[in-house]
Amino acid sequence: MPSATTTFVRILIGGFAILVAVGYKNYRDLGAPGKRPDLDNNEYWGPKLKGSYQENKAVSPYDISVAPEVIADLKAQLERPLKLQEPLEGVGFEYGFNAKELNKVVKYWRDSYLPKWNEREQLLKKFKHFQTEIQGLRIHFIHAKPSNAAGKKVLPLLLMHGWPGTVREFYDFIPLLTTGSDKSDYVFEVIAPSLPGYGWSQGASRTGLGAAQVSVIMRNLMLRLGFNKFLIQGGDWGSIVGGNLASLFPENTLGYHSNLCSNNSPMGNLRQLFATLFPSFYIDSQYANFYKGLGDTLFMILEEFGYAHIQATKPDTIGTALANNPVGLAAYILEKFSTWTNAEYKKLEDGGLTKDFTYDQLLDNIMIYYVTNSITTSVRLYSETMNSAQMSLDVDSVPITAPAGCARFFNEIAHTPDSVLANKFPNLIHSTHHSDGGHFPAFQVPQQLYDDFVAYVKKAFP
Repeated sequence: MPSATTTFVRILIGGFAILVAVGYKNYRDLGAPGKRPDLDNNEYWGPKLKGSYQENKAVSPYDISVAPEVIADLKAQLERPLKLQEPLEGVGFEYGFNAKELNKVVKYWRDSYLPKWNEREQLLKKFKHFQTEIQGLRIHFIHAKPSNAAGKKVLPLLLMHGWPGTVREFYDFIPLLTTGSDKSDYVFEVIAPSLPGYGWSQGASRTGLGAAQVSVIMRNLMLRLGFNKFLIQGGDWGSIVGGNLASLFPENTLGYHSNLCSNNSPMGNLRQLFATLFPSFYIDSQYANFYKGLGDTLFMILEEFGYAHIQATKPDTIGTALANNPVGLAAYILEKFSTWTNAEYKKLEDGGLTKDFTYDQLLDNIMIYYVTNSITTSVRLYSETMNSAQMSLDVDSVPITAPAGCARFFNEIAHTPDSVLANKFPNLIHSTHHSDGGHFPAFQVPQQLYDDFVAYVKKAFP
C-alpha cells in the first residue's frame, strides 16, 4: 500500500498533467482557424429612407474641383493672426507640433501654396476619378489603367490608404504600378478608393461601419467594376480592411501584400506577448533591431497612441475641434507625418517634415480632408472598429489563405515577426525587412515599395 507521501506526489503529478493537457488544449484552440462571420453583403449604410432602397449602380466620372469660395474662405482663415504659445526651450516635437514650425507651415500654405492652388488641383486630377454608389454610400476611387502593357500580364489591384492619409499618398506609386518595368512580367490596373468617410467618399449615417463592413464595400466595389479576383495592397487601415477582405472573401482574393502586417487573433496576441518577453525564441536575430522589447513597446503605446484612444471613444469631439479649423487640422495630421515617418524626428524643431516630403505634398493631403470636411467621418472608423461588436465577429481568427507578402520598413511604428503572423498567414510566401522608410512608404519611398511588391508578385505568380 503506497504511503501518504507517495499518494500526495502522485496527486500532484496527476494534477500537473491535467493542467498541462488543459493548457495545451486551450493553446491549440486559440490557434484554431475561426469561422467566417455571416455578414450582410448588401447592408445599407446611407441616410434613413422613406421608401425601399434602389442602388444606383452607375459608375460615373467624378469632378474633384473645389469651389473658389472655399479657397477664398480658407485664405481668409489663414490670414488671421496666429495666437500660438511659444514652445518650451529646447523642445522639438516631443510635446506635439512645435509652434515655430507651425508658423512656417501656415505662412507657406497662405503665401505660397494657395496662390498656386490651380496647379495643385490639376496635379490632384492627374488620374481619372470616379464615383459609384455602394450599399447606400457614394464611394470615390481612382482608376488607373496600364499605360504600357505590351508583353506584360495585367493584374487588377485594390490599393487602400489609411488614416491620416488619403489617395494622395499613391500619386508617385501608381505610375510605377501601371507603367511596369523590367523587374516584373506584370503591370497593374489600379483601383485606389477613398475609404468610406474619407475624402470624397461618403461616411455612414448610422453606427456599425467598422473595418469588416468596409471590407465588404471594397469587395463590392471591385465586383461592380468587373473584377471577380484581384490583388490587395495596403498599410494602416488599408492593411486591416484588406486583411479582412482577404479573410472573408478568399474566392475573390488573388493575393494580399501589406506594409503593416499584423495578427490580432487571440493566438497572435499571445505570441506577440511572448515575442516581446522572449524575443530570441520568436525573432530572427539579424532583424532584432526592428522589434521593440516590453519596456519600449509600453512606452511607445503610452507616448504615441493617445490619438487612437480619443478617436475610438470620442471621435466627434476631436472632429468638431478640427473641422473648419485649418491650422488645428494641419497640426494634428502633420504631427503624424513627422513621428510616424521616423520617431527620431520628434527631437527636431521642424519635426523633420521636409526630410522626406515637401510642404506641397503634405498640404495636398491636408487639403483633401479640409475641402471635403471629412475629418470627423474619417476618425469614426476607430470607434466603429475598436468595440465589442466588431471583436465578436472575430475576423482576426479567420486565416488569409491567399499568397501573402509582408514588407517591414524600419521606422514603422511597430513590426510583427513571422512567427507571430503564422496562424493568420498560413501562406506567407514573402517577408522582408527594409532599413529605410516608415509608416507611409507609398508616399515616402514609392520605388522601394514597388520593388518589394513586384518581388512578392513574382513569387505568387511565377
